[in-house]
Amino acid sequence: MKRILLMVFRNIFLVPFMWIKLCYYAAHVDKYPEEKRFALLKFITARANKGGNVTIEIYGQENIPEQDGFIFFPNHQGLYDVLAVAEACPRPFSVVAKKEVANIQFLKQVFACMKAYTIDRDDVRQAMQVIINVANEVKQGRNYLIFAEGTRSKNGNEVQTFKGGSFKAAVKAKCPIVPVALVNAFMPFDSNTIKPVTVQVHFLKPLPYEEYKNMKTTEIAKEVRDRIRQAIELR
Repeated sequence: MKRILLMVFRNIFLVPFMWIKLCYYAAHVDKYPEEKRFALLKFITARANKGGNVTIEIYGQENIPEQDGFIFFPNHQGLYDVLAVAEACPRPFSVVAKKEVANIQFLKQVFACMKAYTIDRDDVRQAMQVIINVANEVKQGRNYLIFAEGTRSKNGNEVQTFKGGSFKAAVKAKCPIVPVALVNAFMPFDSNTIKPVTVQVHFLKPLPYEEYKNMKTTEIAKEVRDRIRQAIELR
């Protein structure tokens, strides 16, 4: 909370204008192309990071597929994760988030601006429809980010078990899977400090469909988790 207040205070003259613009974009998503909406989010994130003493270090950007229609699978550390990847990634993407965070102010507007999906883990039918919708959009060239752990880690850079069901959309879309290793992404919003912090975003070598098409989703989940965990250990 302290860092969020610092971000706001150091951008005090910009915040009202950008908040109004973000809310307007979120309420009129079909009026603006995805590239323009994503550019707005990157600008807001960059200014917030500068004001909040957050530095983003980017690794492996060359591993992002040249052709759109892929899914990022990062480890999940905190509320800041999506913003870290947004600043690090030069290409627009959307998100699949759990419904519990859908009404948090600012994140609510960010997700609306991204045309994100929220998933109800207690409603199997709704969850399956989200998977189908995401797969269809990825086939059409949209990019997505999905947290396969399902919930954020409570132990910093420790990686939890990845759930096989999280990879069903990728399997249906037959798209590249891009593992993303986040390091210290929990610190900006989930630690009670305003000291300078560096967050690392590692885009790892993607898994093309041909590499995982004969694997079970649980096997895919383990492979992606192992790659992320190894990248964090070697950082």
